[in-house]
Amino acid sequence: MRILSTEQIRKWDAFTIEYEPIASIDLMERASRTFVDWFYLKFDHTHTVTVVCGTGNNGGDGLAAARMLYDWRYAVKVFVVNAGGTPSADFSTNLKRLPEGLECHEITADHEIRDFDDCDVLIDALFGSGLSRPVEGLHARVIDAINNSRAVKVAVDIPSGLMADKPTTGAVVKADYTVSFQRPKLAFFLPDSGGCVGEWKVVDIGLHRDYIRQVESPYTYLRPRQIRRILHRRKKHDHKGTYGHALLIAGSYGKMGAAILAARAALRAGVGLLTTHIPECGFPIMQTAVPEAMALADDDARVFSSPPATGSYTAVGIGPGLGRDSRTVKALSVTLEAYARPMVLDADALNIIAENPDFFSRIPEGSILTPHPKEFERLVGSWSHGFERLEKQRELAQKLKCVVLVKGAYTSVVGPDGAVYFNSTGNPGMATGGTGDVLTGILTGLLAQNYSPVEAAISGVFLHGLAGDMAKVELGEDGLIASDVVDQLPAAFLKIRRT
Repeated sequence: MRILSTEQIRKWDAFTIEYEPIASIDLMERASRTFVDWFYLKFDHTHTVTVVCGTGNNGGDGLAAARMLYDWRYAVKVFVVNAGGTPSADFSTNLKRLPEGLECHEITADHEIRDFDDCDVLIDALFGSGLSRPVEGLHARVIDAINNSRAVKVAVDIPSGLMADKPTTGAVVKADYTVSFQRPKLAFFLPDSGGCVGEWKVVDIGLHRDYIRQVESPYTYLRPRQIRRILHRRKKHDHKGTYGHALLIAGSYGKMGAAILAARAALRAGVGLLTTHIPECGFPIMQTAVPEAMALADDDARVFSSPPATGSYTAVGIGPGLGRDSRTVKALSVTLEAYARPMVLDADALNIIAENPDFFSRIPEGSILTPHPKEFERLVGSWSHGFERLEKQRELAQKLKCVVLVKGAYTSVVGPDGAVYFNSTGNPGMATGGTGDVLTGILTGLLAQNYSPVEAAISGVFLHGLAGDMAKVELGEDGLIASDVVDQLPAAFLKIRRT
């Protein structure tokens, strides 16, 4: 699903109005009906509702929704915040359409602002995605009152005050739910702005399909069908050599669990053969815990110090539990120089690279870097907001000609061309030690099977999150551990193939 800018959405509205054709007021009616259909399934008639509207088209959506909810026998009140601007034509039309029995109040000054505590659900329709400047004055004080209300807050299209395509300053509604028309907004996926959105849902308001076929965007929200198209199908006469031979360099004294998790995940990702290079102390552990994997013992008992020959492997993954011993730094340098194909770099491999900037030039083109936010900060420096972090991620991917994947909610994957993919799977139960090692194993296993680096990255993060979601259904979030994610990987593959 392509994520569009507010300007592109505005043009899509205009395209629909011209080529469906449909009057703008009727398109607003359709959008409001779609919102109310969602609302009806979420909140029954026992909930009292307050709708807070601005005087633009988002306010018009709110007025239409209030009228429809009133017709469906909800107890509804409307508050129109008017700071002196000129109302939009469609807002004015919907204001006239309010039935006589629907209670409607106007807020034009501070003393008219209510605490909004006399309702169960508060619908925010102050400003839509077309907002171009920070919210101040009367509207900001109304937003403060909304946020202070005990009511459940539902935003129409986007929380008022939130900028969709750039950093937000000024007052912002902190919604519990956001019902976004046709497409999610870029701000939903970034940690510093996404917190205002709550749980969000995209609803189809019937914008013209011909427009989306011709518009381009660097941003994509990953969906199951896109992943299904990527996954390879196994053929009758395939053998283990068909599915690649991966090398996983991982583990150190006290951190062999990371190597075990990554190895199990690589195998569950379908790799034909897996060799693990581990310190000597981990040799019996690996041979016992993962009998399907071959094991090479390092010359050192405790750390990675002696780079293995890498020429015969179709993919190399390196980093989980590696440590940053001086001997490991030298061994990583040799490995980066020696392997000419894309590899997966994670955890301490990335930390070592961050501490040795000359290592950047040794990273093979097409490699997949998998930092969490703190590791990414070590690689590129700090940022002021999520949009800047995303731009730094794009710059690094293009500079290195690699795939850069920053882990977290809506894990973002950026290809060497600057295209950005946001993951749609995963849950907070996966915020536990070892899940990153599982992802490294999955990516290494997929890369070894001749998936392109971008295909391996986006399908890997999706399957990783989906396995976590399936583990959550069975076990809940609180007690979920990394091994649960590995155990659910076969079922995650099966679910995608059946999508």
